[in-house]
Amino acid sequence: MLDRVVIDALFPADLPEPEHWEQHYPARPLPAGAQVTRFGPSPTGFVHIGGIYVATIDQDIARRSDGRYLVRVEDTDQSREVEGALEQFERGFTYFGLQADEDTLRGGDYGPYQQSAREQIYLTYVRHLLREGRAYIDFATKDELASITARQQATKLPTGYYGSWAIWRDASAEDVKAKLDAGEPWVVRFRAPDDTGARVHFTDAIRGKIEAEANRNDVVILKSSEQSPRLPTYHFAHAVDDHLMRVNLVIRGDEWISSVPVHQQLFDALGFEPITYAHIAPLMKQEGGSKRKLSKRKDPEASVDFYIEAGYPVEAVLYYLRGLANGRLAELPLAQALDEPINLAEMGVAGPLVDLVKLDDISADHIATLSGAEILAAVRTWAQRFDPELVSVLESSEELALRALAVEREGAENPRKDLKKWSEFRAVYGFFFPQLHAPVTGPDDERIAALGVAPDVVRAVASDFVANYRQLDDGQEWFQQIRDVAAKHGFAKNAKELKKDPDAFPGSIREASQIIRIAITGSTRSPDLHSITQALGKEETLRRFSALTN
Repeated sequence: MLDRVVIDALFPADLPEPEHWEQHYPARPLPAGAQVTRFGPSPTGFVHIGGIYVATIDQDIARRSDGRYLVRVEDTDQSREVEGALEQFERGFTYFGLQADEDTLRGGDYGPYQQSAREQIYLTYVRHLLREGRAYIDFATKDELASITARQQATKLPTGYYGSWAIWRDASAEDVKAKLDAGEPWVVRFRAPDDTGARVHFTDAIRGKIEAEANRNDVVILKSSEQSPRLPTYHFAHAVDDHLMRVNLVIRGDEWISSVPVHQQLFDALGFEPITYAHIAPLMKQEGGSKRKLSKRKDPEASVDFYIEAGYPVEAVLYYLRGLANGRLAELPLAQALDEPINLAEMGVAGPLVDLVKLDDISADHIATLSGAEILAAVRTWAQRFDPELVSVLESSEELALRALAVEREGAENPRKDLKKWSEFRAVYGFFFPQLHAPVTGPDDERIAALGVAPDVVRAVASDFVANYRQLDDGQEWFQQIRDVAAKHGFAKNAKELKKDPDAFPGSIREASQIIRIAITGSTRSPDLHSITQALGKEETLRRFSALTN
């Protein structure tokens, strides 16, 4: 074992003792049963929607128990850090209303909330383990580690750095000091208990009792001396940070279940009280007849920015995610589900499927409950970032926008549900606005031509409709104008009549109606035509026929 003087010389002379940090971060003054949770994003890429899923659960459980929810940026792997990732974290959390009680922006008594700023804290506890003989200096090179792995594989032994394979585990103090004096790069490894083959047990807050093989590996806890700042590995950082931040419930992905044995050993070696883990199944995607994890690389909907750019209402996404967490919440009305608690005990161990069709339905249902003013405000907020032209149009035509949003919605028993996200506003409502509407260019416009009606008949129908047009309040009376012009120009009364003698008619009442519909809306599909003309007004309605009547 290394002499304490040698060990201490490896660290800053003013490095505090563990007692300093224990006093600096005292037990939180919270009521009994309060849960302190944390979300630990890594700035190595965009925020996964699974991160919002976990953060939603973290925040809900902490706040309902009068606890605290904090966000700690886990950036010990600085070589993989992606520029702009931290800004995207904040953008995503803000959009979904998941601001933490404590984080890098809001601060708190248990910071810093970025691991790269906590170097001194980690070094204190690394030094402590070295002094106690619970850790050791290791000089193994990449080539030596590769050779160890190859020999283990050749003899069908478990791979890893343990026991007699850990070549610096029991090295003499003289050999270690000689390497240090020579300036060789080194790491610090945790000395795993020598109980190979032992079994450990722990209780997961979601999965219940779990049994696993004890950790045998002497894991690295402090990275190479060639790096600055000297940062720990995730295993060690999480143990120190969760203890000092007084976290008592860690909710994380189930890929970390296999790490619990080493985390238990670290907590024990450091003299920390163990904490409760809840391992969540990952969000999944259906692909053919099988399921796979929702992938950052393959699936655009894995990114939080996908939902922000599409303009999904926050409430709809949160409702959907809560339903994935606890199935019973998906059966409740949205407002009630958002107010109900998420229960870890009700979470499944199989990964829930992310189904965008289902989310679209939920979103459409939610938007259908909003007033026109609420929709308009939300669309404008979204468009300020993603569609500046639309902002200008809505600001100059606010009354028209409200009239458009009232069509088949206000006062309707079954309001329209064709708007699923704010990015669809142009496609669904754009035709109401002269600045966004694409008018027909004449009888040969492909939208008109697709009806199969002769150009001269199209022009005659349009001209007569305009010449005799009346802006009527009654919908049936208004539509009679289309019936009259269709009859005048020999259109069949219905498809059945047309089918009997196709050559006798230019089309049926359907084709005649579609000429009018396309001229007014630019599409063969639209809400009730009478309601549209009421919103547009007579002048704008007739102006849209100009290319067919001139």
